[in-house]
Amino acid sequence: MTGKVVSINISPQKGTRKKPIKEASIKMGHGIEGDAHASSEWHRQVSLLAVESIKKMRALGLKVNPGDFAENITTEGISLPELPIGTKMTIGEVELEVSQIGKECHTRCNIYYQAGDCVMPKEGIFAKVIKGGKIKEGDEISVSD
Repeated sequence: MTGKVVSINISPQKGTRKKPIKEASIKMGHGIEGDAHASSEWHRQVSLLAVESIKKMRALGLKVNPGDFAENITTEGISLPELPIGTKMTIGEVELEVSQIGKECHTRCNIYYQAGDCVMPKEGIFAKVIKGGKIKEGDEISVSD
């Protein structure tokens, strides 16, 4: 299964919309350099959300773009929530391993109030960085079992 990177997004603070960047350095066991969610302390080092999920929100009338749901990597062509935990994916030089599907939101964060809803809890996924390197917008994403 293959897809592509639509957008790479980072933010200096958690709970806020992320801004797109053209390329990023991803550190093994840590995440995207310069992003508030990067940490070796947990399994949610990189977050991914499909542009198809963002388009669903647009169809509901929301003015949302890649990064607005605080995802690090916006993808296209892969049904992310269907990937089992442990699935490996390669993006450019980087290898990720799916570590969590969706998330529980205990309170409504800034993203919910800014966007009016949030698809990240249901359709976003999280991954650990197995091999670091550089990625850029447009890179192919290769998924293996």
